[in-house]
Amino acid sequence: MKIAIGADHAGFVLKEKLRQRLAQDGHEVVDFGTASADSCDYPDFAQPVARDVAGGRADRGILVCSTGIGMAMAANKVTGVRAAPAVSDDEVKMTREHNDANVLTIGAKYLDEQQAIDLVHIFLDTEFTGGRHSRRVAKIAQIERSNTEESK
Repeated sequence: MKIAIGADHAGFVLKEKLRQRLAQDGHEVVDFGTASADSCDYPDFAQPVARDVAGGRADRGILVCSTGIGMAMAANKVTGVRAAPAVSDDEVKMTREHNDANVLTIGAKYLDEQQAIDLVHIFLDTEFTGGRHSRRVAKIAQIERSNTEESK
């Protein structure tokens, strides 16, 4: 699987560990930065990861910041992205099964390395179940299209 990954300064260390682990697991990883723990702005990294996923150049995206919340907000501004914060095993599984989430955001402040790795594996290994959930995801896409048309 091709994974786009990015982080701000607060998520840099955990992003690096996740990047290495994903590569060890055989995934192709495209790292959009940041390249250090120097202060920076999370939207600068959320946007290219989200665009890579929405554009089909990556299968999934992973973003890391302090809480995972800012990254989710920024990534969800890109049409076609369904980003969800990683909180618990069950929630991550449900974001894939029911919502077809394509970007996972991680709060480095709240998860240690092993917890983050476990949630990433759930995110990557869980398939979208489709069925009635397809109708709901299509409605999310319709909201995006409506908002794009209204802003013209």
